[in-house]
Amino acid sequence: MANIISDETIEYVGILAKLELSAEEKEEAKKDMGRMLDYIDQLNELDTTGVEPMSHVFPVQNVFREDVVTNGDGTEDTLKNAPSEKDSMYVVPPTF
Repeated sequence: MANIISDETIEYVGILAKLELSAEEKEEAKKDMGRMLDYIDQLNELDTTGVEPMSHVFPVQNVFREDVVTNGDGTEDTLKNAPSEKDSMYVVPPTF
């Protein structure tokens, strides 16, 4: 295990995660974090020259359709329900 996790690091991570760890749990967390860092080191050894950076493993394009009005705005039908209208707007009594 090339990466050595200190007790202070475990304490700090526990504080950030708002965890109270027993001595056994701290030792287990140190081992787990060491294994994670070892795995990251192993991944860093891979040759990634010629590999394009990507945000998703599949080629993803915008799947949204164009926003096209298909049924109109319905203003005339809506204003048929108005007791009174002026300039394509409802006229209502003033309120204070």
